[in-house]
Amino acid sequence: MTTQIKHFIDGKYVDGTSGKFSPVYNPSTGEQSGNTPLATAAEVGDAIASSQAAFPGWAATSPITRARVMFKYKQLVEDNIEELAALLASEHGKVHSDAKGSIIRGLEVVEFACGIPHLLKGEFSDNVSSGIDMYSMRKPLGVVSGITPFNFPAMVPMWMFAVAIACGNTFVLKPSEKDPSLPLRLAELMLEAGAPKGVLNVINGDKLAVDTLLDDTRVKAISFVGSTPIARYVYAKAADAGKRVQAMGGAKNHMVIMPDADMEKAADALIGAGYGSAGERCMAISVAVAVGDAGDQLAELLAPRVRALKVGPSAADGDMGPLVTAEHLAKVKGYVDLGIEEGANLVVDGRDLSLQGYENGFYMGGCLFDNVTTDMRIYKEEIFGPVLSMVRAKDFGEAIKMVDDHEFGNGTTIFTRNGDAARAFSNNVEVGMVGVNVPIPVPLAFHSFGGWKASAFGDHNQHGPEGVRFYTKVKTVTSRWPDSIKAGAEFVMPTHK
Repeated sequence: MTTQIKHFIDGKYVDGTSGKFSPVYNPSTGEQSGNTPLATAAEVGDAIASSQAAFPGWAATSPITRARVMFKYKQLVEDNIEELAALLASEHGKVHSDAKGSIIRGLEVVEFACGIPHLLKGEFSDNVSSGIDMYSMRKPLGVVSGITPFNFPAMVPMWMFAVAIACGNTFVLKPSEKDPSLPLRLAELMLEAGAPKGVLNVINGDKLAVDTLLDDTRVKAISFVGSTPIARYVYAKAADAGKRVQAMGGAKNHMVIMPDADMEKAADALIGAGYGSAGERCMAISVAVAVGDAGDQLAELLAPRVRALKVGPSAADGDMGPLVTAEHLAKVKGYVDLGIEEGANLVVDGRDLSLQGYENGFYMGGCLFDNVTTDMRIYKEEIFGPVLSMVRAKDFGEAIKMVDDHEFGNGTTIFTRNGDAARAFSNNVEVGMVGVNVPIPVPLAFHSFGGWKASAFGDHNQHGPEGVRFYTKVKTVTSRWPDSIKAGAEFVMPTHK
């Protein structure tokens, strides 16, 4: 039996009217579990209108009251986290522990947003001139929107709307049509936490819904996470419409393993960072750069670990679950075929994995390539699956050049015992997020997330202080009271006196 999924507009669930739907699958079984309605432009407009109507009252609500809503929201998500994780796993395919962990990473930004009274404090200068004070304040933008990917249906939306709503904006969320049920439930909990109806609306849809959000002048800012081609499109179209925009694109994250690194720890780190969540992470390590003598030893350690990966249905809670759809599974397998054609050495082949009782699920075992070269497409392009490519570099200089020359600049990490090499790497590498002996360098909520080069478009990163700046605009007031005003007109530019 398939579930008829709805939109969440103005505090209630609303049936789609377009007659167009996108199927939702349970990746563990391969069975269709639901139908996502693809919104009309009018339905997107209804969601925007609801948020616009809610904005004046919500913006006028004191920051401390908005913070209390966030505290309540945090508690509700924590109270329901097992249900939410099961819902996430049933449509995305993450194993339960990974699903739960991704919700917790989203909650960290909610926790950060609970401090919004402090974060919105402006600056004050007393007596900048005789009898004149000057101060600044941060004001919300209005209706803002987020367009989020399938791989993190809880974490990425919370990264966006928690900060935006705490700042006094209202939010229209367009989640992935592949796994929309959890974002809808998150909106329901926001209403239960005390946010007025219209503060968080969820509209499901395809390109038509995205274009409507990008074109509508009532939407003042767009936050996007997805592939680089779409990120470029969103950035250009939203900027052309005069909106503030942050668009996070694709990635090809390198781990540089120096010869002096602890190889056992480096291999374990690569397995978790490369194959966790079946590689469906923008921060997944998909390229291992073995420097000098590290190559052969690392290859020897990796192969048995990849073969030993426990792959199974989300409820089994192994190392990784299935991929999100049959189409995505075919795409990832196609990249493995391509790597063989390009001449890379496929050390471990997980393409033919089949699980008894789950033969129709979207499963794939871990794949490991060695002797990959930088001219190969499997090196250049984001695969977004359980495929790790190992390249060889003769020295540190060649390794860092590989990272710098790549189109993407999302995340990278180095494993070494040499502090000088780590410091040089951190300071000089052309990548936005860097780890030192940390395999997945995702910043915590009180710092900001974002890559460089073709991995990010726009002037602001996500969450943390950058998120507050993105979702607010600064107003500066110069103030003088009547008793301090001298008699007579003044015709010169005010200056410090």
